[in-house]
Amino acid sequence: MTQLTNILVAGATGYLGKYITKELSERGYYTKVLVRNPEKFNRYEIKVDGVIQAEVTEKLSLQDCCKNIDVVISSIGITKQKDGLTYMDVDYQANINLLDEAKRNGVKKFIYVSVLNGEKLRSLKICEAKEKFVDELKNSGLDYCIIRPNGFFSDITEFYNMAKKGTIYLFGDGNQQVNPIHGEDLAKVCVNAIESDEKEIEAGGPETLTQIQIANLAFDAVGKKPQTTHIPNWLRRTILVIAKHIMSLKNFGPMEFFMNVMAIDMVAPEYGQHTLKNHFNELRQR
Repeated sequence: MTQLTNILVAGATGYLGKYITKELSERGYYTKVLVRNPEKFNRYEIKVDGVIQAEVTEKLSLQDCCKNIDVVISSIGITKQKDGLTYMDVDYQANINLLDEAKRNGVKKFIYVSVLNGEKLRSLKICEAKEKFVDELKNSGLDYCIIRPNGFFSDITEFYNMAKKGTIYLFGDGNQQVNPIHGEDLAKVCVNAIESDEKEIEAGGPETLTQIQIANLAFDAVGKKPQTTHIPNWLRRTILVIAKHIMSLKNFGPMEFFMNVMAIDMVAPEYGQHTLKNHFNELRQR
């Protein structure tokens, strides 16, 4: 493979994007970032070679953003639908806009961050949008890599928040397993993919734990006796059916994703060194 040295990071102000940008900078890659809010990015104090301000949902604002770029790394996506934008507007169409610009400017490789089991979870709105883009990327003619993390530490922070309140709610028996990954560890996976021939990489953190074990770590961190309430799966399914009809799409989407992935195992190959115990202890010290 020809050496790829000029990188554009799209979504550089997000949880993962900032770690990817920092990792690229530390490894000496020529790095540009594509952001909506340069002031927010500048607060991270990460040294880059260029900051491009654009609205990824507006195709014209992306013109020439990929000029002289070898690789695009996109973590563009929304967790909570806001500003009237849907998952299809952002996770799909915004990435399509960027992909079209990448092809027009001769970009050699496009790395996209989707989600573990996304192809099996297409019935969920967020996964439907992500996987629709994955299909387009695979047929784009560009070299590509799909990164599939199973969940970020930032997602698992909700366990800590519930523990502080005294009770953690779990679906089913709580024995579902997951090995969430810290953004810094996943960033290394994403940057390593630049020179890798792998087309899809599933990635999780270094510890595979049950939800009960995660709950206990959270209670240890806040110094409280473990107290868990188990929600049976029939009730979870009933709540989802009712919520779909009474909640707005922007609120239902994140809830739908969370309540479905928490009911299954989300285990991926282990990477990195950051542990949830340390993460929870850091939250306590803030």
